[in-house]
Amino acid sequence: MSHTLPLPDFTHERVEVITGARSGLFIAVALHSSVLGSALGGARLWTYPHWSDALGDALRLSAAMTLKNAAAGLDAGGGKSVIGLPPGTVLDADRRRAAFLDLGDAVELMGGLYRTAEDVGSTTDDMLTVSERTQHVVGLPSTVGGSGEPAGPTSLGVYASLKAVLERVAGSSDARGRRITISGLGQVGGRLASRLAEDGAQLTVTDINPARREFAESIGATWVEPGGEHLVAGDVFVPAGIGGVLTDEVIDALDVSAVCGPANNPLADHSGASRLAGRGILYAPDFVVNAGGVIYLDLEAKQLGTSDEIMARVAGIGDTVGGILDDASARGVTPLQAAEELAASRLRAGADAGVR
Repeated sequence: MSHTLPLPDFTHERVEVITGARSGLFIAVALHSSVLGSALGGARLWTYPHWSDALGDALRLSAAMTLKNAAAGLDAGGGKSVIGLPPGTVLDADRRRAAFLDLGDAVELMGGLYRTAEDVGSTTDDMLTVSERTQHVVGLPSTVGGSGEPAGPTSLGVYASLKAVLERVAGSSDARGRRITISGLGQVGGRLASRLAEDGAQLTVTDINPARREFAESIGATWVEPGGEHLVAGDVFVPAGIGGVLTDEVIDALDVSAVCGPANNPLADHSGASRLAGRGILYAPDFVVNAGGVIYLDLEAKQLGTSDEIMARVAGIGDTVGGILDDASARGVTPLQAAEELAASRLRAGADAGVR
């Protein structure tokens, strides 16, 4: 079977690809950039139709982490790791443990240039397993003195971003009465939905897990079946699940004023940013919006500030998003271009200063 998605351009410093000695699974660790410091990016456990899809995901996600960490003002480079499951594979406890021990070995091969953490499909407990094989891991369970689950800080950053977007498309940051559609009710999307429900937003939600419908009903949200959520008219569409959902067809069918969500790489193609702009839909770049978790993990690991100071830094993502949107509007470029230029300027400064 050939891969279903084209591999991205190879602009990476280093990539390690192994077959896990214990698990037999495909594992990729992609270091995109260490210009600003040791790279930080999570470990994704996901099912892929072909190993090259898993590799492509690692390459794309690690490049996005470089932009995310740079735009967030962190002294951290970009990297990502992926454990690829063949279709139909279900891990029992023993093989799951084996997979994350294998991941620890792969991370250790990077010699400290990459630090891993939990991501889609992995948990803080999995990171504890990784720590048996390498010290280059953050976000261990709070029960062992680690920083714990970063979904809370991520959702706070998305919430702050959403308020900045509402300010510009609705004239007020108040979510009360605003029609907001959330696609994906995982750790981040679910927290965001609860917060917006408390604010009085009119929520429409969905998730590929039908069991999440009970949660949706408990917060007074309207449930739609997966695949049709982009057709719901509203103020803001929030992609909070897997990437690549904003295809040309989806963008053309959107009936909203803005898109703002935590999903990594939601644009199926980079040109989608211009397509959204052409339809008059404001787009808040994902790698800025969803940086709360990585800001929290990096600053906690380096003990740079109290808990309150770190969370204030996370909440400041809203100001960053607002500045990007205003800059893009003033210069007549897409918000994505403005955000990429912000990250690029910091990477150039880091390279010139020889930051390592």
